[in-house]
Amino acid sequence: MALVIMTGASGSGKTAIAKTIEESHPSITVLRFDTIGIPSADVMATFGSGHMPGGAWQRAMTFRWLEGIAPMLVEGKTVLFEGQMRIAFIREALAAFKIEKARILCVECDDATRLRRLTHDRLQPELANESMMGWSRYLHREALEAGYEILDTTNLPLSDRVRFVLSLLEDHPKPIERDESHSSPR
Repeated sequence: MALVIMTGASGSGKTAIAKTIEESHPSITVLRFDTIGIPSADVMATFGSGHMPGGAWQRAMTFRWLEGIAPMLVEGKTVLFEGQMRIAFIREALAAFKIEKARILCVECDDATRLRRLTHDRLQPELANESMMGWSRYLHREALEAGYEILDTTNLPLSDRVRFVLSLLEDHPKPIERDESHSSPR
């Protein structure tokens, strides 16, 4: 079994990698956080106001996804999961569902590339804003502080990005180190 979790802000290239792997490697289970849809602000508010940034809704959905992934891993499946999730939430959920081996990868790009991808490639200019750029910087810092890998897709062809993620899926996952001071996986 192998589990790779890709996180990163919109426009970083996560979905392009995931879709390519899904199409070319049917033996790999590919899951995308956004397939559950993004509820209205009112619905998100019903989950509470804590756990910023990301919010209580994102934390709850990260837990829900990893709860569903845990039995897949027990069955021996190889899973690629991508979405915009705080690493802190991923770590909490991995610990809660006793998933001891996983690779967490922060996928990112520079702001100019994100702006081009969101505005021209994805036709979602409303996402190309300072809030998204700040979210990207936050996830980058979180990955650095926790010691996780970062894949900068700015100048990397899609084929190389896919090859890199496949190498993580084929490599035996690293055990998650426990940070005893916070009793959460690392």
